[in-house]
Amino acid sequence: MPSARPRPCPPPDGHDPGPRILVLRALGLGDLLTAVPALRALRTARPDHTLVLAAPRRLAEAAAATGVVDRLLPTAAPGREVPRTLDWPGPPPDLAVDLHGNGPASHGLLRALRPARLFAYAHPATPELAGPDWREDEHERDRWCRLLTWYGLPADPADLGIAAPALASPAPGAVVVHPGADAAARCWPAERFAAVAAALHRAGHRVVVTAGKGEGPLARRVAEQARLPRAAVLGGAADLPFAELAALVAQARAVLVGDTGLAHLASALGTPSVVLFGPVAPRLWGPPGTDRHRVLWHPDPDDRPRPGDAHGDRPDDRLLRITVDEVLAAVEALPLPGRPPSVLAPAR
Repeated sequence: MPSARPRPCPPPDGHDPGPRILVLRALGLGDLLTAVPALRALRTARPDHTLVLAAPRRLAEAAAATGVVDRLLPTAAPGREVPRTLDWPGPPPDLAVDLHGNGPASHGLLRALRPARLFAYAHPATPELAGPDWREDEHERDRWCRLLTWYGLPADPADLGIAAPALASPAPGAVVVHPGADAAARCWPAERFAAVAAALHRAGHRVVVTAGKGEGPLARRVAEQARLPRAAVLGGAADLPFAELAALVAQARAVLVGDTGLAHLASALGTPSVVLFGPVAPRLWGPPGTDRHRVLWHPDPDDRPRPGDAHGDRPDDRLLRITVDEVLAAVEALPLPGRPPSVLAPAR
């Protein structure tokens, strides 16, 4: 369980006393949450350092909710690209940590700040940087914990929890259905989400449909087809404020979601979830292997962990193999929130 409550996470102003750590993770919500074990290991190993996270400004609340990030250094870059520059104030960081990826772009961005030390994976294009070898077939939480452990900072991939906010949920006890994702390849069809939502509603569950910025039309279509009230749609014109979203998930009966940020939020808060996978295997991005989380994934027999394009423009065939009936069965099989989890065989 998380050991720290959320802390304020203002941008750096150049006046932080003492040594500073800069961590580059300029990606999305799910990426931030999979890095929590590594961030917590840095906090434990360097309690006297100010920990600065270089990430998009929209993640400031989520970064604060980890309980380990002191300040956010806002970044800007298209898609998942490495930012071109970092507006780092004051003297060089005492330690820079590349949790963004593995390559000369992110290495060079941090090296330009002249940190006293730089932790990063080895890469042929930057042979002067010592570090462990990159592995393609590795879970994202394991990847960054292995990096820190190689540098002598023990990190536990299972230490992924964050504290729930002290805020009332807008829909306590609801089943949260989130039909959106960053790419069409990871979006299960809206009509199937609607069929599941309708069946759960008929069975007596309160159901809400969440939407990130720009996902309002999709969420409203799911709610209308499921014959849910208009108030069942939360978000859409803009992202829900993180504290409200976290309160909703923390106090939910269950979360139904694809391979996207809300799935990682359910894992971080210990909320039962059903996560629909395709085209990337759950062994790389899936929830902890307990009965609190159910993974649905139908690969081909000879599939590698990344058999399809995670950023493709149409739903992946493996995702389309998931049926409404098996999703309903998975939701109904979830344990009640708060029950101790039981370990399951790891998802492949």
